[in-house]
Amino acid sequence: MNNVFKNLMGMGGMTDKVIATDFLISTKAGIRNLAFALTETTTPEVRTVLREELRNAIKTHETITNYMIEKGIYHPSNLTEQLNVDLTITDTALNLAQTNQ
Repeated sequence: MNNVFKNLMGMGGMTDKVIATDFLISTKAGIRNLAFALTETTTPEVRTVLREELRNAIKTHETITNYMIEKGIYHPSNLTEQLNVDLTITDTALNLAQTNQ
């Protein structure tokens, strides 16, 4: 989304934060689901595929996390700052939802 459109919508740079946060949350859910599926699988071929997908999901999580830390979106070592970021992202997501109704 270009900056002019973002500014017209009153979103500024927040959409990148919302998208990155949503992507990180989705990736975490995928990792959890893959790990669970791996423990329930008895077929060696399926287990091999699930392990590879789990490795890929973990790499994706690391990439997203590093991006968010570099951009100041994610503060894993400063819970107060992270809470402020999370509240801002939540407000933005709620505003986007109300704008699109």
